[in-house]
Amino acid sequence: MRFPFRHWQLCLAIFIVLILSRLTHTRADETVLMSYGGHNETIGPYWVAIDKGLYQKHGIDARPLQVRSAQISLAALVSGEVPVFLPSVGNVLTGISAGAKIGCVAFPIRGISRELVVRKEIESLAALRGKTIGVQSIGGGFWLATMLVLDGVGVDPDKSGIKMRVIGEEATIVQALLSSNIDAAVVTLPSAAVAKRGGMRSLVNSAEMRIPFQTVGLCSRSERIANAPDLMTRLTKGMIDGIAYILDAPNKRDVAAILKKHLRLSTDEDAETSYHSLRSITGLDIAPDPAAWKNIQRISARVNPKIAQVDVNDAINTSIVKALEDTGYLPEARKRAALQAGR
Repeated sequence: MRFPFRHWQLCLAIFIVLILSRLTHTRADETVLMSYGGHNETIGPYWVAIDKGLYQKHGIDARPLQVRSAQISLAALVSGEVPVFLPSVGNVLTGISAGAKIGCVAFPIRGISRELVVRKEIESLAALRGKTIGVQSIGGGFWLATMLVLDGVGVDPDKSGIKMRVIGEEATIVQALLSSNIDAAVVTLPSAAVAKRGGMRSLVNSAEMRIPFQTVGLCSRSERIANAPDLMTRLTKGMIDGIAYILDAPNKRDVAAILKKHLRLSTDEDAETSYHSLRSITGLDIAPDPAAWKNIQRISARVNPKIAQVDVNDAINTSIVKALEDTGYLPEARKRAALQAGR
């Protein structure tokens, strides 16, 4: 059966319209995959910016891509499968120690908001001796937060005979704790609430500690940052807008709903806990902090001695944040946040 000529003309016209519309969409909203490993509220500034359409204001269709671990995320970045990843500083240092050329331009998270929860019969830090702590992977962001919290309270896992057991994602770690397959874990506050409802005990709340820390930075290959500064600037602006939205108290319900959706939380109470946890560690001082990096380097070098030889300044790129300071974009965001806080 043969199509009449006018049908071919119609099909061709539709095809051309679709191609042109796709090209127009690509120019207006550049699709950017952003991969990450740890699935917790620290990704919140990116989720908020995406769900509220804040990246689209800057011509970006940002799409988060969760992978099983930060190591896989790093491999995807180095191979060129994703243009941007949102890693812990420890993972960046691991990549650089292996020869990768990575740069980080901004960090929305500047603290650790977690609790050390343990089986109810463990009543003190001293009682952790010889016990097993669950982590997502060795050397990843979850492990790093665990080690930094233990370090902050003076517990050395090696000297105390504490074993780190790789369990998987945080929800699986909590289940392992509830079923007594592990003795303790350093988890986010919503997960800590779940554990405590199940009879577990909290020994430490890191919100009461001042640990030099940054995580889930906006990072890419150094070559891409150098060759596409406009893209990295627009991505950073979207991140700033997400942070500002979180810090604006009237947006509490919206932000909590976004966290509840992405974290698959079962109750509004847990969503509110996650919201307050995120607000306590999120801020507009987003420039990479060498002091925090060196603190993380000290811990990460325990499992990868090559990390100790890395110059952290090789991965710190302050050009994007400096430009946003100079143009007034960041100062204006801080000004709005201060006015909203004073309402």
